[in-house]
Amino acid sequence: MNFAFSPEQEELRRTVRQFLDKTSPETEVRRVMGTERGYDQDVWRRMADELGLLGIAIPEVYGGAGFGFLELGIVLQEMGRALLCGPFLPTAVLAAGALLEAEDEAARQKWLPAIVAGDLIATLALPRVAEPAGPPGTGSLGSPGPVPHAVAAGGPDAGSDWIINGAAAFVVDGHIADLVLVPAGTDAGLSLFAVSGGATGLTPTLQPTFDATRKHARMQFTATPAVLIGPAGGAGPVLARVLDLAAVALAAEQVGVAERALAMATDHALLRTQFGRPIGSFQAVKHKLANVLLEVEAARSAAWYGLWAADSGRDELPVVASIAKATCSEAAYLAAAENMQVHGGMGYTWEHPAHLYFRRATMSRIWLGDPAYHRHKLLSRLRY
Repeated sequence: MNFAFSPEQEELRRTVRQFLDKTSPETEVRRVMGTERGYDQDVWRRMADELGLLGIAIPEVYGGAGFGFLELGIVLQEMGRALLCGPFLPTAVLAAGALLEAEDEAARQKWLPAIVAGDLIATLALPRVAEPAGPPGTGSLGSPGPVPHAVAAGGPDAGSDWIINGAAAFVVDGHIADLVLVPAGTDAGLSLFAVSGGATGLTPTLQPTFDATRKHARMQFTATPAVLIGPAGGAGPVLARVLDLAAVALAAEQVGVAERALAMATDHALLRTQFGRPIGSFQAVKHKLANVLLEVEAARSAAWYGLWAADSGRDELPVVASIAKATCSEAAYLAAAENMQVHGGMGYTWEHPAHLYFRRATMSRIWLGDPAYHRHKLLSRLRY
């Protein structure tokens, strides 16, 4: 088996890296993360028009490029390396993934082409992660905690017209979303709904978090009109699949964060001198960087295996997704923390980029489930 990337995949990496080197340097990251919207609209448009990145993993029938998760992982790894501020992951992975997995062709045809064109920012109001429950292979989300509740408007014979009440917290880029996909409880069970970003009764409120490069919002639904996606009660398996795919995608982004943090630490260790020699020549620093390198290599392997499993449709994806998310979360956090240590006091200052990577690594570590959650989930999925 050949584990090397094809020339086309390497060209994709080179193109995306060159684009992000120009559009997402540290100065731009700091500028954009300080804005309320949290992304640059011109960069978003160029990602769609010039590179076609928003539809890279969306089938051609909906206007996408028709590539797989390996190509998506290459893009996300470069975005993690550059700390790109923007709604790419919630739009192109979470929302697009939910639309592709749901049994609703009309919804796919309505919204996926707009996502590909860069005309629609979308997100998924994920339930709070809780301990997994149920036998392996059931696709159960366990007990995800409180979710909004939906009822058919005008009674049970009102067709696809529904209203939602409740709230969802820490919805990534929910404050700028044109489309919010909302899992909500119904009499038939957990169901998936589409809510317009400007819908009546929808109130998004920005929530401050440790990482300003990725915005979160609390979404309050008060008799908010919604459209049912797929069959009522059919959201459980869809969300289980989307969460696994998103975990693998986020793992690829974390690899980019880890690689960049390690490179920053290594470069500084070779340049910074003490007692007439580079600090990288000291055994303690060498061992620190060597340990990080081992973790990053393991994380890269886990992430790419997860991406391959997602592309190949293998039944082991749920297991591999948890392995990838746990491994890459710890690697990114370790690399970012050790990068700050190697830089010394200045690595902890607001002016230095090391802390930006630490903040992204810290929040990504807990988003979609922290390592402890995924190890517990892995155990339940491996138990026979």
